[in-house]
Amino acid sequence: MKLKRALHDPGELLQFYEEGLGSLGALCERTWHDRLEVVAEGRAAALWDSGGTLHEVELQFASANATSARDANREVFSGCPLTFRLAEALRLNPLPLERLVIEGNPLQRLPPDAVVAEKLWRVQFPDTTRFHLVEPFRADFHFTLFVLARCEIQAIDQNWSLRRMAISLPGGELDDHLAREIDFVSARGELAEEIPWPATDPAEWSELLRRAFEQELADELTGIRARQENGLRRDLYRIDEYFENYQRELNERTSRASSQSARIKTGDRLAAAKAEHARRRADQVSRHEIRVHPHLDALLLIAEPALKTRLRVMRAHQSEDLEVVFVPRSRRWFR
Repeated sequence: MKLKRALHDPGELLQFYEEGLGSLGALCERTWHDRLEVVAEGRAAALWDSGGTLHEVELQFASANATSARDANREVFSGCPLTFRLAEALRLNPLPLERLVIEGNPLQRLPPDAVVAEKLWRVQFPDTTRFHLVEPFRADFHFTLFVLARCEIQAIDQNWSLRRMAISLPGGELDDHLAREIDFVSARGELAEEIPWPATDPAEWSELLRRAFEQELADELTGIRARQENGLRRDLYRIDEYFENYQRELNERTSRASSQSARIKTGDRLAAAKAEHARRRADQVSRHEIRVHPHLDALLLIAEPALKTRLRVMRAHQSEDLEVVFVPRSRRWFR
């Protein structure tokens, strides 16, 4: 889920700086409605001086329609680098894995009717037939890895977006509904000890995150890739045309040359031109590569009430027994 880009609001930015710098140990005081006096040292002062020496500054928060020249060390404006440095400083390192338990509705803990369960299964998995419940439903938990990430796409035009994704474990399916409605879920005050939390597996979760980012960014990358290919095609045509003309001229000189030494020199120039041609093409291909760098800002492992059972289905004329989980909140099956 891509979050909407926040509008430039000096009042909200001032509050963000006041709370953020305060959490880093700086002394902050509002001297005017759009000004903030800051006395910082250590981590907070590192935003201006990497050494972290004592630093005092009065920050001014410019309005969105201001057009005059800006001082990036004293003024906060749209796209101000100081805002990016503050956001990075507030990011915990290493990033902690937090846990959350969703308090499900008691009515949702009742097993669904068999007919309803079968209809929902066929909608999700139309390639299966002969749905049969081998075991009755029993209470269980479904786990989701929730991620908040800043996605940086490096291309001719650099793109930034803030996204949050809910990745179902262990299969890695994206749960867009939970990603949208995470602000409205009802959570338990304390974590229950009986919940069988899955073991942390960085290697497996990294692969799930990679696939999730590929799926999440697919639409956005389609347009970027088209622009990159058009730019690359234009630059390669320009390079090829230049070297083809240059080589044609050298070949004509060779045909007119009367001495052997002149032919050797021309041959050396042709070899050098061929090598330079290949180098220029490789350089343009490298310049037009698309690089995606996700920056994780939050990791949350979510547990929610679910119903577990065993199904027998037919797929491609073969009988399969599957251990599956039904999540009442989203009315979805997970394998």
